[in-house]
Amino acid sequence: MPKANVKIEINPAELKRRRKYLSAMVVTCIALVIILGGLHVVQLGSIRMSEMRGLATYNLKEESTHIRAAGEDIALHEENENRKNESGGYTVAEANALLPPEQWKELDSTVLIPAGKFPMGTNLQTADAASRPQHVVNLISYRIDKYLVTNAQYARFLAATGHRPPSDWKGGKVQKELLLRPVTLVNWFDARAYAQWAGKRLPAEAEWEKAARGTDGRRWPWGNEMNPARLNTYYNVGSATDVTAYANGVSPYGVYDMAGNVDEWVEDDFMPYAGTDATKEVFQGKIAKVQTDQDRSMKLSELVPVNKQYKVLRGGSWKGDPFSTATYHRDYAWSNYASDFYGFRCASSADK
Repeated sequence: MPKANVKIEINPAELKRRRKYLSAMVVTCIALVIILGGLHVVQLGSIRMSEMRGLATYNLKEESTHIRAAGEDIALHEENENRKNESGGYTVAEANALLPPEQWKELDSTVLIPAGKFPMGTNLQTADAASRPQHVVNLISYRIDKYLVTNAQYARFLAATGHRPPSDWKGGKVQKELLLRPVTLVNWFDARAYAQWAGKRLPAEAEWEKAARGTDGRRWPWGNEMNPARLNTYYNVGSATDVTAYANGVSPYGVYDMAGNVDEWVEDDFMPYAGTDATKEVFQGKIAKVQTDQDRSMKLSELVPVNKQYKVLRGGSWKGDPFSTATYHRDYAWSNYASDFYGFRCASSADK
């Protein structure tokens, strides 16, 4: 005989108890998913930090001895400027003997940039307003240094003129392994003095940009896509590199390091382009000033407008944001400032 269907009755109290347990199980499962997901994110973050440590050129436990605090370079440079001539440094013969003749010849080489028009600036809304708008500039032909000015070249200048050395040169000399790196901790006046000694000048901002991007309006010297293998930026190395290191990142004219390595001083004041949508405040020179006794006691200062202009720096650096290395990007600083990522190259008229 077929079995009769049996209907199990569950009293309301038991039903309530089972629903309570079911809700608890659901909440527990959700909590486990959140916790495990969070642990996974933490693990990924730990892996990423390990990768960053692996890219660093020094132990991050020692970073306080390698990364300067804001304004520290400025203070060190001012102290160095006020320092009287010290014994030490190079003689002219010693400076000339730092490199063989063929290497001097290569480092001193220049590139001819032909006359003509090129698009300067950008219309990209993601770019800094100071770099807008794009506009056409027509230049006569000129020459620009193929490489950034190196420590070795700067040593010859110091030996010939008695000019004060950068603040990180011990006893007025630079370490041998740094001879082909760009000279840094030089302000705009130092750069101009070197250029005059070399029979050249600092490049105009427009000259620098044309040499970096050519006439097709490209964003980087090699094209329109960022490629970290073509430049030294964003701590991918951890210091400046030899000026000959990035042959795969040269400009259309064959000029090295027009993106990354060190920011480059140019001749121009930081002024707006015609038709810019940047506010006037962007270009207004400002200095930090203590306004009240209370501010002084709390070591506070405010940026106060002054009737002076910043100087333009171009190219981005080994420390900076990769997108600050775009050919149109404009950086700026006071002309007496110096940093371990500020350097320069020179320019001259075409007949030189």
